[in-house]
Amino acid sequence: MKLAQFLLALLVMSAFIMAFVFSARRLLGLRIGIVRSLLAGLVSVVGLAVFSLLMQRPEQRGILTGVQFGSTLVVTTGFLAVLEVVAPSGTLGGPRGWVRSVRSRVARTRRYWHIVSIAMRHGLRPGRYGAVPTVGRGPGSSRMARPLRLALEEGGATFVKLGQVLSTRRDLLPPAFIAELGRLHHQVSPEPWPVVGEALERELGVALEEAFAHFDHEPLAAASIAQVHAARLHSGEEVVVKVRRPGVREVAECDLQIILRFARTLERRAGWARALGVVDLADGFATSVREELDFRIEAANLATVSAAWSRRSEGTGIRLPRVYEEWSGEQVLVMERLSGTPIGSAAAVLKGTAEERLALARKVMVNMFHQVMTDGTFHADPHPGNILLLDDGAVGVIDFGSVGRVDAQVRSGLRSLLFALNSQDPAALCDALLEVVTRPEEIDEQRLQRELGRFLSRYFAPGSTPSVQIFTDLFRLVQRHGLTIPPEVAAVFRALGTLEGTLMLIAPGFVMVEEARTFADGGFARTGGEPLGQLISPTDVMAAWELLRRLPRRLDRVTSALEQGRLGVGVRLFANARDRTYIRSLVHEILLTFIAATSGVMSVILLSIDGGPVVVPGIGLFQLLGYHLLVISGVIGLKVLFLISRGSGRN
Repeated sequence: MKLAQFLLALLVMSAFIMAFVFSARRLLGLRIGIVRSLLAGLVSVVGLAVFSLLMQRPEQRGILTGVQFGSTLVVTTGFLAVLEVVAPSGTLGGPRGWVRSVRSRVARTRRYWHIVSIAMRHGLRPGRYGAVPTVGRGPGSSRMARPLRLALEEGGATFVKLGQVLSTRRDLLPPAFIAELGRLHHQVSPEPWPVVGEALERELGVALEEAFAHFDHEPLAAASIAQVHAARLHSGEEVVVKVRRPGVREVAECDLQIILRFARTLERRAGWARALGVVDLADGFATSVREELDFRIEAANLATVSAAWSRRSEGTGIRLPRVYEEWSGEQVLVMERLSGTPIGSAAAVLKGTAEERLALARKVMVNMFHQVMTDGTFHADPHPGNILLLDDGAVGVIDFGSVGRVDAQVRSGLRSLLFALNSQDPAALCDALLEVVTRPEEIDEQRLQRELGRFLSRYFAPGSTPSVQIFTDLFRLVQRHGLTIPPEVAAVFRALGTLEGTLMLIAPGFVMVEEARTFADGGFARTGGEPLGQLISPTDVMAAWELLRRLPRRLDRVTSALEQGRLGVGVRLFANARDRTYIRSLVHEILLTFIAATSGVMSVILLSIDGGPVVVPGIGLFQLLGYHLLVISGVIGLKVLFLISRGSGRN
């Protein structure tokens, strides 16, 4: 009998707990997991017990049951609201996620202090967050640049990559830093063969002898993320095998988390960091590194670029390696071995007349321009080691682990930018720049256009020899006007800057900006390339013709209506769905606030009234109504506060 009573009481209590938790969830509009439901149920049990003890007079128990339940609901709702604000749903995960999170945090903290110790050892002491980093332009910049380069080298693969990326950002860093960071080497000590061989067989799923007829244990090259070995398949084809260094992903991921956290802190505390978009730069860098860590992405990049090149006539003289997908995966990439010499080491084999070498450099440059302005996917690191002069006289391009991507709008803006530079039109150059950069809400376009006119006069005057450095100066100019360069646009000009050095090795004295102006003018048609004007499709021409054909009639209607005073503008208020949603939620919160305030004021008035009808000894009717109205006011007030806090958190 006692067991039955206990089970009945447990069942009733469970029903009450479920009712409290369900009601609190409905009031807040939340969907919570099992752990939060159990915690909320525990709070409701404690709250109900406390309120039952406070209202223990026998004659009041029945009449104040609603107040007890309502007060418990207020406590449960408040607990869930505070928990949701402090730790939103989905951020904590389950117990297994907690263990992984603790391990990750410990590893990240250990790695963080290791990096700090490296920085301190090289004399890089933390300064004020708000200080604008222009000290490197002064005489002592070299003393600060060299320790930074040494610290990045000692920091490992991710920080070496970071230094290599920063060494190309002439629009952000002073020349002394650019020169020093440019010394970060690509060739590093290789991993021991037993470690690499074990990782390779684990990824392939078979013994090395089953996959390859021959495998050279000495790497052809070793970089911070991977190393490359020569091999031969059983079919007799010569291949190169790119193997990711064991354990590099875990270290890189930890380093990227540190870099991203530091960037967010810097942008939150420093105005110059917000102006430069440090978080966006860090996000772009993290995305690039993660792509390089997954060789399946490089294989997909090669397939995309190969498909685009096969549709163009000028791609016939430039070759890409074939990927052997059956032997490739996340950590291993098996590719055709292109027999040739890197441009950086090919000075002795670059024979032929100056015209032939110039034609070869033009071919490589035109191919890069088509990658950027037609395909939208381009090789982001065309340094001399990634461009090969093949034994048959063709050009090979390797290492597509780092690629850039630009959408159609940015490609259109870049084409307009090239045309504007070629025509030396400051108004067109201003319009093109505003297409490819992120502009603030207010900008003095007239002043920007005047400065661009002076810029064109300085760099494109007769007798001048412009270089890729003009793009650096151009973007520094627009940054002074509060414009922000998106990472994908910066990647384009970083790749062009790297390509200029490569082309100078092929044809000494090659002026890429002048050649690009010829490319924009259509002069490459006779060399096998397509003039840029042919990038406009017949569909675009027809659409523009229809617009121009209707334009005079529409202008006549507008001017006639303006002359007769009949011109009007119709504006639909709240036509945007987001505006309607915002207004609806705002009205909802205002109404709830009004109801909560009204209930609270009424409860105070009723509780302050002496006398009146008596429901039970010690409790009058006015007091009973006042208590219940106070509970209602508390519940609605909690809901309003939760809605406001959640809305501000999302914004």
